[in-house]
Amino acid sequence: MKKVILSVALITAMCFSSCKNEAKKETKTVTTEVSKEVAMTAISFGVRGNCGMCKSTIEKAANGVEGVGTATWDVDKKKIDVSFDATKTDAMSVHKAIAASGYDTEKVAGSEEAYKDLPGCCKYDHEMMMNLAGEMKEKDHSTHNH
Repeated sequence: MKKVILSVALITAMCFSSCKNEAKKETKTVTTEVSKEVAMTAISFGVRGNCGMCKSTIEKAANGVEGVGTATWDVDKKKIDVSFDATKTDAMSVHKAIAASGYDTEKVAGSEEAYKDLPGCCKYDHEMMMNLAGEMKEKDHSTHNH
């Protein structure tokens, strides 16, 4: 009688372990990608700066904000174009991130500490005009020629 009970116990144990393995083999993970359209908000605003190094720092600061898709600063116009996911961030967060890197924006003054650490070529005039139209750069040079 003991042998029969022991045999049944062994067979049951073997069935459980093999049944579990078969169940694991049959389980497949199906991943479906759901692509949803993310509405990006596009904004432009003025940012003071001088050169290509400024461009790099300003764009890096803006792109570092979660939700920002693209950020492109125009050295001549002193203007940045930013697109972002409004469900993840807002315009003021982008202004603050750029200001934290040392650069003045239209709405937020640049961090004095960060400004002190900028390279010499990046020390911009705090009074310079920003968010300029393309023609503004060529301002009346002809009137000075007499």
